[in-house]
Amino acid sequence: MSRPSALAPFRHKAFRTLWAATLVSNFGGLVQAVGAAWMMTQLTDSATLVALVQASNTLPIMLFALLSGALADIFERKRLLLIALGVMASVSLLLAVVAGYGWLDPYSLLALTFLIGMGQALYNPPWQASMGDLVPREDLPAAVTLNSVGFNLMRSVGPAAGGLIVAAYGAAAAFAVNAFSYVPLIFALTRWKPPLRKRDVPPEPLAPAIAAGLRYVVLSPNLVRVLARGALFGLSAVAVLALLPLIATEHPEGGSLTLGLLLGCYGFGAIMGAAANGRIRERMNNESVVRVAFMGFAASCLILSASDNVLVQGLALLPAGASWVLALSLFNVTVQLSTPRWVVARALALYQTATFGGMAAGSWLWGMVADLQGLDAALAWAAGLLIFGAVIGHWFSQPEFGKLDLDPIGRFRAPELALDLRGRSGPIMVMVDYVIDIGDTPEFLRLMARRRAIRRRDGARNWALLRDLENPRHWSESYHIATWDEYVRHNLRRTRSDDEVILALRALHRGEGDPHVHRMIERHSVSPGDDLPLIGKIEVPGS
Repeated sequence: MSRPSALAPFRHKAFRTLWAATLVSNFGGLVQAVGAAWMMTQLTDSATLVALVQASNTLPIMLFALLSGALADIFERKRLLLIALGVMASVSLLLAVVAGYGWLDPYSLLALTFLIGMGQALYNPPWQASMGDLVPREDLPAAVTLNSVGFNLMRSVGPAAGGLIVAAYGAAAAFAVNAFSYVPLIFALTRWKPPLRKRDVPPEPLAPAIAAGLRYVVLSPNLVRVLARGALFGLSAVAVLALLPLIATEHPEGGSLTLGLLLGCYGFGAIMGAAANGRIRERMNNESVVRVAFMGFAASCLILSASDNVLVQGLALLPAGASWVLALSLFNVTVQLSTPRWVVARALALYQTATFGGMAAGSWLWGMVADLQGLDAALAWAAGLLIFGAVIGHWFSQPEFGKLDLDPIGRFRAPELALDLRGRSGPIMVMVDYVIDIGDTPEFLRLMARRRAIRRRDGARNWALLRDLENPRHWSESYHIATWDEYVRHNLRRTRSDDEVILALRALHRGEGDPHVHRMIERHSVSPGDDLPLIGKIEVPGS
């Protein structure tokens, strides 16, 4: 089977248009990043505060990405994207005005960049989750890589342009460029018509939606591995981005242009990594790619810590940029291909929470180490942590891309009820009866172990498997669901890969027809007045 073309997503007009508009937005964001980083070096000589500029961009993503992911799975993603872009454009314009009047100090700069980071936190999960709406599943890895290529194309020129703008016109001009760079993307999004998401039940309430996302990821061991390694990579690798402004100022000719050129080298390395991404994945399994990324970045940190030559440092940033793309794009694609659409934005949000949380903590950590032990020591310690991240893959290896069909089965129909039940009524208890031959018991128990994992992942509580003491061939599966609406959602979440377990259990069942399902509402009262009314007229014998 031939590998899909790396440019295949460009066949889809919506992806092509939004990708091009995102280039402009990325350019503005990178110009703004250079302006903020360089202004902080002019406002303070504290390595911690300089490094915290990077943290102020990443910490909001850690704090608010899950909330954004839940909103993206509940509400219209296009609307969330437009709100986020409006927030970022407004704050960027405010930052330009405040800087232009000379009112900025280190803490107001951090506060305003934090607000821009909040807008990015709101934007990222719905944007990443929208890849599945823009391209078919087979083009998804290429789409994620092209997004990375687009960002790093701008990273190769944006920082250098930012350095020139700051040197010629000041940081306020860089902030203004960023504010207006959002306009093409806002225009492109207003013209995009995403597919409508069919809903058979009302949208989930926000708090249960967040809980459902957390539950799904925690009960998915492959996703937990991705999140853990992503957090470790972010914690250690961010040392370069956080401390690069200080590296630039160490040179006698150091200035905003030097910082921009060093960031441009990093971005050019990322482009090379993205270009080689497909071929590398063909030749290596996922764990090998991750180890190469950790070790490549570690080598870059060691060279940066040992050399004061700006040319050598620029060359050292090439493998750092390539390793960054290899690791983060692989983590992103693994999450997307291992998660069904109903929860994909929340899973991506948790991945971003872990990775950007690591970056935020690392920005503070390496700034503190640089203050206490020096810049070279901070980079050397970061290299050691990266080497550790490669070594633990021996015991905590990355999963391969999901091969499961995670599309919904789509055949569940809510049963006709005899009670006047509302969507929020509950709790609901469900029991499924099976008749299993004694000789089939081991296979039945093996399938039930998988069934339990699926049930719990999709929202079931208090799952239990019961066996009749008087007739050992009779088994009952039982579990609880909070409300009737949640029971319907639970069944709509079944994927085609889950259907394999369902069909195998039905094949083992020896009773008449399919396994019998009892759906019951629990009552915690014995007062007749608390009973639910019957639907229609049901005759009771002896009445």
